[in-house]
Amino acid sequence: MKLIFAIIRDKDTNEAVNALNREHIGVTKLSSTGGFLRDGNTTLMIGVQDEQVGAVMDILRDNCAKRTQVELVAPPPYMTGGVPVWSFSCTPIKVEVGGATVFVLDVADFQKL
Repeated sequence: MKLIFAIIRDKDTNEAVNALNREHIGVTKLSSTGGFLRDGNTTLMIGVQDEQVGAVMDILRDNCAKRTQVELVAPPPYMTGGVPVWSFSCTPIKVEVGGATVFVLDVADFQKL
C-alpha cells in the first residue's frame, strides 16, 4: 500500500478531487500555503494499492496543469545615507505555477477503525 501526498494549487483542487472520486479513489484535503508566492495550495492525502499509483499520477497530471502567470513583486528597500528608502512600485515577473509536487510513501500498516 502507498500513501501519496500531492501538493497542488487551490484552483486545481476541485477538478483533481472529482477525477479521483470518479475512479473510486478516496482523498483527504488539507489546506496549505506555498513558500514562494504565498498563494493558496491544497495538500491531498491519497491512500492506494501499489498498482493504483500510476492511475493517480495520470489523474494529477491531467488535472493540475502548469501555466505561466504574471505576479507583482515589490523590490527590497535600498539604503541612501544609512536610511532605508521604500519603493512603492512593483515589478511584474512571469512565473510558472500549477502542476503538482508529489511524494509517494510506503505504508507499513493501514486500519480503518
